[in-house]
Amino acid sequence: MFESLASCFTFRCSALLNTTMIAVTFALPAESSEFLRRLGNKSRADRNAISIVRGTIDHLSIEVIHTGVGENVCRQRIGKFLENQQVDFLISAGFAGSLNQELQVNDLFVAKNFSTVDLKHASLSNVSIYAANMLTAPAPIDSRDERERIARESGASAVDMETEFIARACAAHGIPLLALRVITDTPTQPFPAPSSVLFDIQQQRTHIAVLARFFITHPRRMPDLVQFARRISRARKTLSDALVSIVRSQVGTIDRNGPGRFG
Repeated sequence: MFESLASCFTFRCSALLNTTMIAVTFALPAESSEFLRRLGNKSRADRNAISIVRGTIDHLSIEVIHTGVGENVCRQRIGKFLENQQVDFLISAGFAGSLNQELQVNDLFVAKNFSTVDLKHASLSNVSIYAANMLTAPAPIDSRDERERIARESGASAVDMETEFIARACAAHGIPLLALRVITDTPTQPFPAPSSVLFDIQQQRTHIAVLARFFITHPRRMPDLVQFARRISRARKTLSDALVSIVRSQVGTIDRNGPGRFG
């Protein structure tokens, strides 16, 4: 249903500036913390009321923003971030859920229906990445039956809540996009509690009191929460390692081709 990538990415984009700038988006800090730790020369700034973390990987400039979860906040933040800003390449990164058994927990994949970069077989050391279609859904999908139904009807192997809107914004600005996700939950390894307990989309936060109350009244679910936390930690590192490898794989190419040329 999806092809395996030996994975090097040929990125072709023209730049107007003399430096290359790569933007990386995550929905939440829980997804980005390990990657942010890997940045050099790190600083924070606000632009158009959007908080940005700036840094470098080798000599490449990186800007990271958190889009929030879901359409409304994501559209607003990505729109403000890209306004009057030259971005040579954008990576939409983060967690995703599997809709079937094709993708397992901790698998990395490129959402080929949203990515606009060229993918070519080459070597990206110690990184195994798949290519699959992904669906952007309006709400989290809790039930196994619902996941499998959506997989059959949509042809997608995974689901998130932001990438479609990031892809639209990149298309409007002519920015090459790579949608790279790591699987954190599947039909057989679902969320440890209803999604409304884990995260309040309207307020963009987890309510600790709500979370605690659920597990106090459902103590048999506590081991599931512990296992989920471990999966998240592992997925965060897997994603960060892949992002750093992908960026570093382009450094020599950029040196040869000049700023803004990925090949």
